[in-house]
Amino acid sequence: MTLVDGFGRSFHYLRLSVEDACNFRCRYCLPRGHHRSEADSPLSVAEIGRLTRAFAQLGFWKVRLTGGEPTVRTDIVEITKTVARTPGIRRVALSTNGYRLKTLAPDLKTAGIAAVNVSVDSLDAARFAELTGNDGLSDVLSGIDRSVELGLETKINAVLMKGLNDMEFGRFVELARERPISVRFIELMPVADNVDFFAAHHLKAEALVAWLGENGWAERARKEGDGPARTFHKNGYNGSVGVIAPYAKDFCTSCNRLRVTSRGRLRLCLFSEADHSLRSFLQDDSQAPELQERAKTLLGLKEVSHHLPEGKLGNNKNFAMMGG
Repeated sequence: MTLVDGFGRSFHYLRLSVEDACNFRCRYCLPRGHHRSEADSPLSVAEIGRLTRAFAQLGFWKVRLTGGEPTVRTDIVEITKTVARTPGIRRVALSTNGYRLKTLAPDLKTAGIAAVNVSVDSLDAARFAELTGNDGLSDVLSGIDRSVELGLETKINAVLMKGLNDMEFGRFVELARERPISVRFIELMPVADNVDFFAAHHLKAEALVAWLGENGWAERARKEGDGPARTFHKNGYNGSVGVIAPYAKDFCTSCNRLRVTSRGRLRLCLFSEADHSLRSFLQDDSQAPELQERAKTLLGLKEVSHHLPEGKLGNNKNFAMMGG
């Protein structure tokens, strides 16, 4: 079975937030730190298992565990095992700020993680601390090294910020020369909490695409399961460079994912105006058919595109609330 929306897009990729808390204070996301606002707790391991099984039966085969910071949860390895052992799930990935990755990577791989995306917005220790509120760049880079050693597919995510890290393009790209790492640059996106920051530091991704072309990087065709990143390769480099440009024309054409927040609410788009709770359908194994019918019905509400160019941000307060 495959879920298809009214615009012919097939969905097989679930981005599942397991925690909205984060121990970093990134300036574009949680500059004042995390303050818990939800009265209820994040989804339990049992609820996550029921959710994953129901979506796998709908044809979803890829799951990304996100946050907040997913490794804030002490049961993240158990969560990973539960998701990875679900019949039909072929690939489980993790998005993390990397602060615990060096320690956790072996257990995460054993539990079923195949790929990690690590947020690194600067390779300069002082600038990293300024941007994230955390001085642990060396720990994060050690975690990346450990992931590569273990054979995990490893990606580095850097949010493009004018005047803050755009001078580091060349330094980031060099990370992909000797190691099979994908370095991905993500265009800064606005949410309710970062409007002024966005106005001051938004840099269009076209500037980076032009830089890559001028420096001998060539774009490759998309592969099955790819997200929205445009991927570039260059002779002599073991890794690749990716560019995620949400303001680009037809960005949403290849959408293949749905998001569920840490409290079990379905988001049809990162910039949706509303969430739709699924949690009442996660209390018993027998509720799977009801959950699946609810998901199918809600997919009918998905729009053809977000409305960022018109300045419509949805109900977003910060990215930690919805799993990025």
